[in-house]
Amino acid sequence: MAGRPRSVDDATVLRAAVEVMGRTGPAGLTLAAVAREAGLVAGTLVQRFGSKRGLLLALAARGGAEFEELRERVCREHRPALDALAELITSTWSPMATPASYANHLAFLCSDLTDPEFRHLALASQEAHRGACHALLGRAADAGELRPGTDITALTETVQAAVTGAGLLWAVDHEGGLAQRQRAALAAVLAPYRTGAAEPAPYRTGAAHRRDPA
Repeated sequence: MAGRPRSVDDATVLRAAVEVMGRTGPAGLTLAAVAREAGLVAGTLVQRFGSKRGLLLALAARGGAEFEELRERVCREHRPALDALAELITSTWSPMATPASYANHLAFLCSDLTDPEFRHLALASQEAHRGACHALLGRAADAGELRPGTDITALTETVQAAVTGAGLLWAVDHEGGLAQRQRAALAAVLAPYRTGAAEPAPYRTGAAHRRDPA
């Protein structure tokens, strides 16, 4: 006999976990808090995931599937490959809307690195991001958006380092928005390799862009 359909599916629960993670970080995240966010009771999450660790493992695993869905959508909607790359980068990090939420999600990543199961999932996610970036840069080179002879592998590593570094700097100085900083970092890295297409104005630091610390 089939069981009753779930009123709230696992994807919704994991999105709720992302929201709670952004507010509390991994140390403050509880099954009860995620259940409240999802409109469930904590016992339901125990039945589905077994424990907080089980929920966090499911969250880490789901991230890879969601990234693949995002990559496919972005590539459908953005014809120039470099536009698709910028959109993919900023959309990937969009749940981190404030420096505090970025720091809390970063704390989750740091905890991943000390646990073999979490680290395996984090590594798979990183490789998926690298592969998508490499593919889009290769597509850009084939389409003439990048100069002939561009080392796509080296540029992929530089792009990843630049946009990640932009996020870390933003989490400290709170200047502008995360997407703005990432797009500016990407534009600066790509500028020497582009074939003459107009670039967005560079991000400029200063009082005009400075926020009060959150």
